[in-house]
Amino acid sequence: MIKKMSWIFGLIFLWSSCEGVDTGLENGDAWNDIREQGSGTLIVHYVPSEGFSYEDETGELTGVTIDIIREFIQWVEIENRVEIAASFVPEESFSRFYRNVAEAKEGVIGMANVTITEERREELDFSPPYMQNIAVLITHESVDELESFDRLNEQFAGMQALAFEGTLHQERLEQIRNRYHPDLDILMEHSNDEILNTVASDPSLFAYIDIYNYWRAAERGEPVQRHPVGDDAAEEFGYILPPGSDWTPLIREFFEMNNGFTSTDTYREIMNRHLGSELANLLLDP
Repeated sequence: MIKKMSWIFGLIFLWSSCEGVDTGLENGDAWNDIREQGSGTLIVHYVPSEGFSYEDETGELTGVTIDIIREFIQWVEIENRVEIAASFVPEESFSRFYRNVAEAKEGVIGMANVTITEERREELDFSPPYMQNIAVLITHESVDELESFDRLNEQFAGMQALAFEGTLHQERLEQIRNRYHPDLDILMEHSNDEILNTVASDPSLFAYIDIYNYWRAAERGEPVQRHPVGDDAAEEFGYILPPGSDWTPLIREFFEMNNGFTSTDTYREIMNRHLGSELANLLLDP
């Protein structure tokens, strides 16, 4: 009887432990509820990224997108005389991160340098853009510079593409395959670091990556090179929210007030602090 009871209590403990596991689908508080009650919680999902959402040498979470969202929260508190507790939830998989925000109900914001597209607007809400991106084509440094996409099939003969699964970089490589290299094999990775490490060690691969990731790798002396013919500066990044979130009008107001947050000295200082002045200036004026 004692053994049976122990087994039952074990199942109850296991069930209760699983109930406390972070599934990524928890919700914060609706803005209307916080405004009425005077306080509440905002869940902030993010994909760790050097320069944008990372832990510094003291273990503190910081970065461009982290600091901007903290500026937003502080502005909301001051303007509305409320208190907001921010709960930051990391997620390594971009696809899971995206799904967790899109399927949430209220009190959730996500940041992972998500490119604003009309297709994605049908699935979730976006803030106004906080940065313009440049997507760059990279290979191992030993590969000759690509002169034209019309010569890709010839110059990159025998090479394979490497894509960050679930991102626009995957779609970009699929478009290149359809137009210039029908037999191209596209392999999948699940983080920027994996892509950089793999390309840096294998001259038979090429990939698309955001310029700040390439920039950091080049600063570290990794053997990767950028092919300028592949530069694409047509993307803008935004924070994402569940569709119809009542936080959406608020974050839009924050970004659009006083000629726009991205025109302020505070924004420029955040960019310089985390990215360095040279890269920040390139992104501020691509």
